[in-house]
Formats: sequence, structure tokens, C-alpha cells
Amino acid sequence: MTKKTENIIVGISIGDLNGIGSEVILKSFEDPRMLEICTPVIFANVKILSFLKKSLNLQAQLHGIDKMDQMVIGKINVLNVWREIVNIEYGKQDDAIGNYAVKSFVAATKALKENSIDVLVTAPISKSNIQSEDFKFPGHTDYLDQELEGNALMFMVQDNLRVGLLTDHVPLSEVAKHLTEALIRQKIKTINQSLIQDFSIRKPKIAVLGLNPHSGDNGVIGDEEDKIMKPTLKKIFEEGTLVFGPFSADGFFGNSQYEKYDAVVATYHDQGLIPFKTLSFGKGVNYTAGLNKIRTSPDHGTAFEIAGKGIADHNSFLEAIYTAIDIFKSRNEYEEITAKPLKTKEKQL
Repeated sequence: MTKKTENIIVGISIGDLNGIGSEVILKSFEDPRMLEICTPVIFANVKILSFLKKSLNLQAQLHGIDKMDQMVIGKINVLNVWREIVNIEYGKQDDAIGNYAVKSFVAATKALKENSIDVLVTAPISKSNIQSEDFKFPGHTDYLDQELEGNALMFMVQDNLRVGLLTDHVPLSEVAKHLTEALIRQKIKTINQSLIQDFSIRKPKIAVLGLNPHSGDNGVIGDEEDKIMKPTLKKIFEEGTLVFGPFSADGFFGNSQYEKYDAVVATYHDQGLIPFKTLSFGKGVNYTAGLNKIRTSPDHGTAFEIAGKGIADHNSFLEAIYTAIDIFKSRNEYEEITAKPLKTKEKQL
């Protein structure tokens, strides 16, 4: 296998086979021009994908392989992670199907760690049917945080809109317990570094949303802002990171205040994702920032209700591929610049 330097190897985990993952993956590569910018490796089974392609009346040409060194540049490679027949029932929650989603994801993560693929794009899973004795993680991010180097952070991105989270899959009743100075410092540091190395922003400006309505209203509606958030953000700002807030979350997106910043940090999942998806649904990307490897995914779930109908919109999955490639290039440029600083001339001409 010979790799062209400009052709990035994109590993793809199949997600839940009863959902829309296979459909949006195959639709993304129906346009042959995609193979000019990247070479996909789908971690699944070529017979299963051929069956799904036929049932959805899609035209992508698949190339089955059993080992990564059999990959062909310019082809849609399907690495056979398993060989047995799988019973597909669109729209059904199925623990057996969840197990295949995990097999695909674990194999793809291994390839990412071994540098057999350059980036990883994950199709949607069902968090309820992936749980087992061998896989006890709420989702992709938590597993990657264990397997890769760094501190994982959910970072939702779409063009210049970027939303990070202080807490992600945490019950709302427990969010306040998690807001510590150490957590805020870690997340802000991760986001700031990601903006610099992954998005080529030299001096990022970061806004942080308050936890309580009206950002606590000076302690009238909660005191987390006054006791924890404001003092911590003040220290971080004085240390040189341009971080601002905490801002009242209710009007921050509605009055376009977010446009003044390179990233917005929400205190909990829905505080950040509801406005993000309202503004960018169908084009948004979930990026796992803070790790030594690159993983993205679309901003939607398995969509069981439309699975198998051929009507799934693949634009978010396309954006996930494009974003992974852009970040890969930005990170390589950053590493090259920081590893080889410009040399000063010995003589002035």
C-alpha cells in the first residue's frame, strides 16, 4: 500500500447498524471527488455494507479488506472486523447490534492508536445498547479518554461557532457538584490549546456561561458564579488566557453575543447543545478536543425513526469528515512551526 502525502486516511466506525449511520456514511462517498481528498476505511463487514447499500439503492463502490496493509488509496475500503451474518432490523434497539457497534469502534480506535489511520469519524451509536461487561462507557468520548493521551473534551463546532462543555453527560442535579476550580482550569486550558493548534487561532477569546439563571444575579439565584466561577476565571485571565464571564446564558446566543468570541463554554450539556443545534443543526460536528489523536462525529444520533427509508441527511457526517481533515492539517502545521522556529539571520544584508 502506497500512501500519497495529501490523501488523508479517514477511519470510520459503523455505529448502530439499525440506525442511519451506514446510510450517511455511504451517501458521503457516493461523490467520487471525496476520494481525491481522503481514503476511507470503514470498520465493519463488506457483505453487510453491500446488503445495506443495495437496500438503500446507493451507488458507492466498496473494496473489502482483511488487514490494513491491503488498503487501496482512492477506494472505499471496508475492513472486515467480523465475518458472521448480522440480522439488520431498521429502527430496532438491539443489544446484539450494539455489540457490533462496539467491535467496530474498538477496532477503529486501535488503528488510530497505531497510526494506521490518520483521523477517526464515528457514526452514531445508541448509548443504551452498547453497555456490557467489556464496555462500560457512556459513549465514544469516555472510551477515547481512557485509550488516548490527554484530557477529552466535547467541542461542538460549525464554522466560527464553537461550544465546549465544562460537564457533559452528567445528571442536571449533579452539575453544581462538579464545578470546581480544577475542572474549570482544565477545560479552559484544553479549549484554549485546541483553538491554537487545531483551529489556527493565535490568541483565542473564550466566553464562559454561568450556571444559574441570570448568572446567579449577584447571589440571589445561586452562588456558584460568585464563589467558584468568577474568582477562577479572574485568575486564569490574569495568567494570560483571554477568558471572559460568566455570562447570563439566556440571551447570550439570541443577541449574537457569541460572535465576539472564538469559543463559548457552557456549564452543562443542554445549556450548550440546545443553542448550538438550533443554530447549526445538520451541519454541526462533535469534535473530541484535548487528545493526541483526532476524532469527530456528526451532531445527530441514530435516528431510528427514519432508518432504512433512504431519507437521512448526510451533510453533518460530511462536515465531520471535512472538520477532521482540516484539524489534522492545522495540527501538523502547528507541530511543524513549534518544532522548527524561524531562525534569525546571522547577518543583516
